[in-house]
Amino acid sequence: MSLPTSPALAEDLLLLLFDPRSGTFAGEGQKLFHVLAGAVLVDLAVQERIEIDGRTTLKGQQVHPAGDEPPADPLLRPVWDRVADRPTDVHLLINEFGPGLRSQVLERVLERGDITRERRRVLGILPTSSLTEGPTARRAAVLAPVRAGLVDGAEPDARTAALGALLFASGSLPELNRDIPWSGPVYRRGEELQKGEWGAAAAGEAVRRTVAGISASSVFVAVVAPGS
Repeated sequence: MSLPTSPALAEDLLLLLFDPRSGTFAGEGQKLFHVLAGAVLVDLAVQERIEIDGRTTLKGQQVHPAGDEPPADPLLRPVWDRVADRPTDVHLLINEFGPGLRSQVLERVLERGDITRERRRVLGILPTSSLTEGPTARRAAVLAPVRAGLVDGAEPDARTAALGALLFASGSLPELNRDIPWSGPVYRRGEELQKGEWGAAAAGEAVRRTVAGISASSVFVAVVAPGS
């Protein structure tokens, strides 16, 4: 597989959700499917390939194509093709494409070496495999600014804000307590990011609108505040 030079947002999101200690992903199952699909939509919005309506209608929040040029990244192309064929509700897109994204995104992360798969045999007979952190240190590099934004209140760039917002919207943030200590202030900061309340950089506007539209979709779960 020929990968784009820069990792997709969904790749960095999967790395954040990966627990190197257990070799598992936070939010495994529906939550993981939904949040990866959300990351794909954000990537398309940043590249100005799609736009999400700012209001909800009887048909939900509609996603429209922007421009005629499809994205080069094969991870993003099927979603753009679907929207280019006909504007589609955010909820439907997430449910349609989410289930197939885990394996696609994981294979990309494995190919980059950010996560490695170790294969062995149990009792010398039964084949099994486990996932471990790769040698690239990519996860630590992605985690540091997200943690700074959520825990220390540092002002994030648009990509970091999108990662923090998607983590919060998915309901998986409390499961990352070892890396991002879960607390009342972290809950409030995550909620701010989800609502698009960060910085004033124009470059973040597409992310802001898209995250707000995705978060409004009922496929995302509510996050319970600490102590509530």
